[in-house]
Amino acid sequence: MDQHANPSPGFRRNPGKVITVELFKGRVVVLANGAIIASSAKAKIVTEPPYPFSFYIPFEDIDFRKLKKTALSTMCPYKGDASYWDVLPAGGAGKDAMWAYEQPFDEMAGIRDHGAFYPDRVTIDAAPR
Repeated sequence: MDQHANPSPGFRRNPGKVITVELFKGRVVVLANGAIIASSAKAKIVTEPPYPFSFYIPFEDIDFRKLKKTALSTMCPYKGDASYWDVLPAGGAGKDAMWAYEQPFDEMAGIRDHGAFYPDRVTIDAAPR
């Protein structure tokens, strides 16, 4: 067995759980405080019923100068430990507005180096091709 494997305990306990990760065929733009925080033609759409879908944007397409990492961390038994970022200036709706799984479980490796935003804390425009 690979000693570096990082299997998801959630999928082990609930093998019927389905989370899909697919390339979004279009452009996703994230705005906050009147500024573009992220813009990508390589975003992924993650579907995890019963939750609403989320766009995961590659780190390379996110302007981290407009974000500040926070101390918040949560754990998903399917995806792993999530880190959070505030949209600057911090406060209000921008608090912990972006999350990312920096070291996701093996089954969710497709979202490594991608961040997702809460749609009630920023404006997300998605235009399909």
